[in-house]
Amino acid sequence: MKPDSLLKGFFVCVLFFAFATQSLAQQGKPQSEKGQSVETQTQKNPVSRNARVEKLFERWNKKTTPGVSVAVVKDGEVVYRDGFGMANLEYEIPNTPETVFHIASVSKQFTNFAVLLLENKGKLSLDDDIRKHIPEVPDFGKTITLRHLAHHTSGLRDQWVLLEIAGWRSDDVITKNHIMKLVQKQQALNFSPGDEFMYCNTGYTLLAEVVARVSGLTFAEFTKKHIFVPLKMDQTLFYDDHEIVVKNRAYSYKSPDNGFKKSVLSYANVGATSLFTTADDLSKWAVNFENPIVGNQEIFEAMRTKGKLNNGEAIPYALGQMIGEHRGLKVISHGGADAGYRTFLARFPEQQLSVIVLSNDGSFGPSAFAYKVADIFLEESMSAKANTNSEEPKASGGDSTEVEVTVDAATLKKYVGKYELRPGLVITAMEVKGELFLQQTGRPRWAAKAISETRFQLESAGAEVSFHKDSSEEFNLLKLNRNGQTMDGPRQSPFDEESVDLSDFVGKFHSNELSTDYTLVVEQGKLVANHPRHDDVNLTPVKKDCFQTQRLFGQVKFVRDERNVVSGFEISNERVRNLVFSKTSD
Repeated sequence: MKPDSLLKGFFVCVLFFAFATQSLAQQGKPQSEKGQSVETQTQKNPVSRNARVEKLFERWNKKTTPGVSVAVVKDGEVVYRDGFGMANLEYEIPNTPETVFHIASVSKQFTNFAVLLLENKGKLSLDDDIRKHIPEVPDFGKTITLRHLAHHTSGLRDQWVLLEIAGWRSDDVITKNHIMKLVQKQQALNFSPGDEFMYCNTGYTLLAEVVARVSGLTFAEFTKKHIFVPLKMDQTLFYDDHEIVVKNRAYSYKSPDNGFKKSVLSYANVGATSLFTTADDLSKWAVNFENPIVGNQEIFEAMRTKGKLNNGEAIPYALGQMIGEHRGLKVISHGGADAGYRTFLARFPEQQLSVIVLSNDGSFGPSAFAYKVADIFLEESMSAKANTNSEEPKASGGDSTEVEVTVDAATLKKYVGKYELRPGLVITAMEVKGELFLQQTGRPRWAAKAISETRFQLESAGAEVSFHKDSSEEFNLLKLNRNGQTMDGPRQSPFDEESVDLSDFVGKFHSNELSTDYTLVVEQGKLVANHPRHDDVNLTPVKKDCFQTQRLFGQVKFVRDERNVVSGFEISNERVRNLVFSKTSD
């Protein structure tokens, strides 16, 4: 070979190697749908947006933790996508934008979309009585419409709370048929349909069943044919069979004090939950609201219109989506939590930006991180400070840019106590080593970050609390702001537990509605409820004939007969009211 030929060959090899190296490096970077790297798109920024997002999730960017899958869509294009931590800890399989997550209640907007597709074709109406389509639903003497179900204003009791009280565990196989039988046995409503907004998963199981009966397809088949296939959401399905094998699935985990453990979920029901999808596929769903492939403007308008109560008051909920504000910008969002899955989808329609955050770590707070990601990509659009005077509620429960302040332990101790938001729904404030923690009935405790001496953010709950003085200048009122709603919680008065004769409440109690029994006994000076499928539940007296539990029940209010003998009790909590148990024996 001639020397000049050798020289030309050398340069060709060098160029090929440089091109290949660049291509390989590029493959490791998040790509937009056009193939342009996000770093190229954001290289004008002093600090790469990518790097700032990665910094947010660095705690999960390791092989020893579950993690997060993230995607950002701007102006119809994916401008960021990445995965952190492990989808499977046992085999060290990493999370990626193509990892399939159970997205829990983020599923609800797809359920509403399916209903609206049928309404658009004249097959049903949101104002139909649910019993027109599902006559097995009990006749409570008041009409429950599909709209009531979709807006969480039906008054029906929540399926998950009822199942748990009945002795079911979240890792049991729970099918649609199990839930339908539960619905048929409901004996009363929490309130008259349309009077209140109370989150209720039962309504969405019923909506999915309406879609199935009207269309003649299973709900999973209908959504695949009319939503997922047209949008090319190839890794998305409603999971109605707990034995189906799903490739690239992330498994969920919880994190007790001694490391991560599996948090098993075996749902075989759809509508309220059980959509399996990826960050990449949800990006296509988000784009469809801006550049429609399925649906139309009538459907999109319905999905962003807040529901109204019977008195005309608007609620923060539309059809499967929360409508609110974040730092002065309109945001449409929904979160989800089942087992160890924590998910959130936020869309900023006026900025055409969507943020998708999917996690398989039960301790993860998806909404707080989704809004932090949004802050990075919408810096120019964000208000300098939260628009606290806006009529629109803050979706994030507070302004994520407010500076954290230090509140001394002596001041925090003034807030310690129990605050009752409604029967069975109590917030307990506690001071631990100079920090404030809050715990809602039946929930893990939340760390409270002070943003003023009396206002605190609960980032993991997407909420804010504030403490207020009464006429006696004592802090006897807590206000909880979450999902655009503010609830007042007066401080519970101290109660002398020693004055209660616990033997009055001993005996066996039965619920006809749930076909289950609890035996109440006194053990080591405490009233305890026994059930064959649950750990024992401690009941703490808080007022005459009224007890509180930190899990399972909420408030337990005992009822006495004409002889002043306890004849039963009623359970009330965040999603169930006045569930009756009757005494059967001592």
